[in-house]
Amino acid sequence: MKEKKKKNWIWGIILLIVIVNVIIGVLYGFDAVKAPWEFISNEVLGMKWLNVVIGKGIEGLFGTEFFEGLWGQSMQFFIYDFIKIGILLCLLIFVISYIQSYFPPERTKKILSKYHGIGANAFGALLGTVTPFCSCSSIPIFIGFTRAGLTSGVTFSFLISSPLVDLGSLVLLTSIFGLPIAIAYVIIGLILAIIGGTIIEKTGLGKNVEDFVLQGESTVDIEMPELTKKDRLIYAKEQMLATYKKVFWYIIVGVGIGALIHNVIPEDWIQAILGDNNPFAVIIAAVVGTPMYADIFGTIPIAEALFDKGVGLGTILAFMMSVTALSLPSLIMLRKAIKPKLLLAFFVIVVIGIIIIGYGFNFFQFLFV
Repeated sequence: MKEKKKKNWIWGIILLIVIVNVIIGVLYGFDAVKAPWEFISNEVLGMKWLNVVIGKGIEGLFGTEFFEGLWGQSMQFFIYDFIKIGILLCLLIFVISYIQSYFPPERTKKILSKYHGIGANAFGALLGTVTPFCSCSSIPIFIGFTRAGLTSGVTFSFLISSPLVDLGSLVLLTSIFGLPIAIAYVIIGLILAIIGGTIIEKTGLGKNVEDFVLQGESTVDIEMPELTKKDRLIYAKEQMLATYKKVFWYIIVGVGIGALIHNVIPEDWIQAILGDNNPFAVIIAAVVGTPMYADIFGTIPIAEALFDKGVGLGTILAFMMSVTALSLPSLIMLRKAIKPKLLLAFFVIVVIGIIIIGYGFNFFQFLFV
């Protein structure tokens, strides 16, 4: 009864927010509705104020000439993005890990086993949004779910969505591109995960897993003790620190590449390869992203720099998706768990989906930008 009241209370707040926004839009125009959300996107999540502070600091220390030059602008981009991503990442991982503490493996298995068909695949995809892991880290969980007897549709929907559309990507994308683009990215990513899992299940391809995966003991059958709030906070803190240490160098490399693209590589070069005039830009972005190994946090600064250079939104998202969902190291690791036929099917389904999404976002970019 208490749980039901709690849910009603949450939905009541959401409904109230929607009603208030509609009333403000009708009375004062919808630009008035956008203002507070843009403030949250730009100043709270985007931390544009931090960029100004860093710029003033560099100018004060090294002079206006240095600040306005190549090295000054590169330094500002690097320091700003590194600090911003670090703060948002730590906050997000802490919150997400705290939520995860309520869903131990055995409980997750029981929840997923209640759903079938598209509903089960959708739930598997949604479960992937609260796992702050790269694709390689998702594979052991995928193996555990498979051993637990969950359908291939659920396991592959999870495997696609986990590195692609976690809650961290929603907040970080909002900080750069704004809330509409971030929400659209997450929704499209979830749809790709659901469709991909459904195709693999319905065609029977999901049976092509290696024997050791099916024969091993299921790690999700382990009963987890009930945790206190203090235990959950400690767990969230440990996960936050461990995850940040794991992705630290990816952020450094990503921000460094972003600074290079933003301030060193001429815009004409970027436009010639990835601009709207190149009909193969989306395909090139998807192909270039595949050999790389990073998570969403490492690709964000590169995406930001490409966006500032005028690269199409769909092209950028295709690059991000290919890096996070189809990195070469993760495919090599996945090959150890599934047979070549299934690996090829997984790769082709996701690549085709990413390319379609990329061209679609480029075509409808005027709705978001």
